[in-house]
Amino acid sequence: MLCPKCGKETPDDQAFCASCGAALTQPATPGTPAAAISPKSRLATALFAFFLGQFGAHRFYIGKTGTAVVMLILTIVGWATFWLFVGFVFLAIVWVWNLIDFIMAVAGMMKDSKGLLIEKW
Repeated sequence: MLCPKCGKETPDDQAFCASCGAALTQPATPGTPAAAISPKSRLATALFAFFLGQFGAHRFYIGKTGTAVVMLILTIVGWATFWLFVGFVFLAIVWVWNLIDFIMAVAGMMKDSKGLLIEKW
């Protein structure tokens, strides 16, 4: 195996290059995905979270339907009981949850339902 940094030949069983100390990576085996990256769009996720986040649209988009339904129910109950001032608690929970999801989507830290990182713009 060749060192990616200095180009010197190194044994296959070493984790670091003996001459420069660079980390050596094993070549990918055929049929193995290069990286666990979601096919979903980070831009679409962030836009859904920004504009329709209180309804859980971004979570429906990335396949997390269970938590999306919870956000939708909390929003419906919150708006239905807002006049009792109890609904404000439900809406506040959804708004904070959505803000965290939006920040995670923009930063590229959100994962889809399969646990794959959403990095593609």
